[in-house]
Amino acid sequence: MSSRGKSFKACRRCRSLVPKNAETCPVCGSQDFTFEWNGIIIVVNPEKSLIAKILEINSPGKYVIKLE
Repeated sequence: MSSRGKSFKACRRCRSLVPKNAETCPVCGSQDFTFEWNGIIIVVNPEKSLIAKILEINSPGKYVIKLE
């Protein structure tokens, strides 16, 4: 899918989903983004989430499962 079809881009460092027009990742501060990603996970409580622990997610938010 082209970047036109996606409303979000993914941070390459922490996999956080951010709006297309964001210049800096609000989670890790990186400016390295991609539109090539698949799958979304929403983490509400990372301390209690086994999946968040496996994916090494420490902050609540929207994340991608796979970067391409």
